[in-house]
Amino acid sequence: MQQRYVGNSGLRVSALSLGTMSWARETDEQDASELLRNFVDAGGTMIDTAASYSEGQAEAILGGLLGDVVARSEVVISTKAGLSTSDGRRRVDTSRSGMLSGLDASLARLGTDYVDVWFAHAWDPNVPLQETLSAMEFAVSSGRARYAGVSNFNGWQTAKAAAVAGFPLVANQSEYSLVHRQPEDELLPAIEDAGLGLLAWAPLGRGVLSGKYRGHIPSDSRAAQKRLAGYVEPYLEPESSRIVEAVAMAARGLGRTPVDVSLSWLLAQNGVASAVVGARTPVQLKEILASQLAPLPPEIARALEDVSLVS
Repeated sequence: MQQRYVGNSGLRVSALSLGTMSWARETDEQDASELLRNFVDAGGTMIDTAASYSEGQAEAILGGLLGDVVARSEVVISTKAGLSTSDGRRRVDTSRSGMLSGLDASLARLGTDYVDVWFAHAWDPNVPLQETLSAMEFAVSSGRARYAGVSNFNGWQTAKAAAVAGFPLVANQSEYSLVHRQPEDELLPAIEDAGLGLLAWAPLGRGVLSGKYRGHIPSDSRAAQKRLAGYVEPYLEPESSRIVEAVAMAARGLGRTPVDVSLSWLLAQNGVASAVVGARTPVQLKEILASQLAPLPPEIARALEDVSLVS
């Protein structure tokens, strides 16, 4: 798997990152172990997690696999602090205390002395940005984080963070795909101007670009689950369906899969360092890893961009 630099930094990560949002909920420890081993065997290096994923249990599972399934030195680990979702409620706290205590808890669950990339998980309107950044700078200077970045910050928030930080931020992690091209308006220009790299989550449009929702909702899919249906529903509308059909047509013509076409388009976009794939099962990951991840013919790329153009 191709290794790519993140923005203007010396950090190198695999073109695909393995996301762990489903771990300890939809993905049990046995499947997580298989996912991790298969991903690393295929040349993947970056594993993305967060303190808020399954209330820390995703980190705990990953920590339990390090050393037994893969060596710590084989992987680049990113995690996030400042957001919690306990009791079904979303709470943001990027205060210095909240961030640093969150990092300490993450390191304990992961069983490691450091993470490779540490993100502020969300923008906090109630905490001065400089306070959040000072906590991140301390984490880097103390060796508990090798690099730092921001997650789910919009364009102006990213630009401001990069401008006032007293140390280099290396990445922004935000949603980007053929069915969610809004980052192209302000976020991507801000990221590139600041020398950051984008780690794109939901690169398959929360699963819809795989084509599995064409005509029906599979019983084992997220859209069929009451707790997760709202996560997928925005991309089951007619506008997104037209894009899904265009991707499927392009895939047929190229002899490739819709997953491959979607990821290949994304990875060719300026500023994108890695696509964070959230495979829930080894079967899903196998299809993703079978992708060529090769540039699309220019005429195919243009046609997909025309049909998915943000109005």
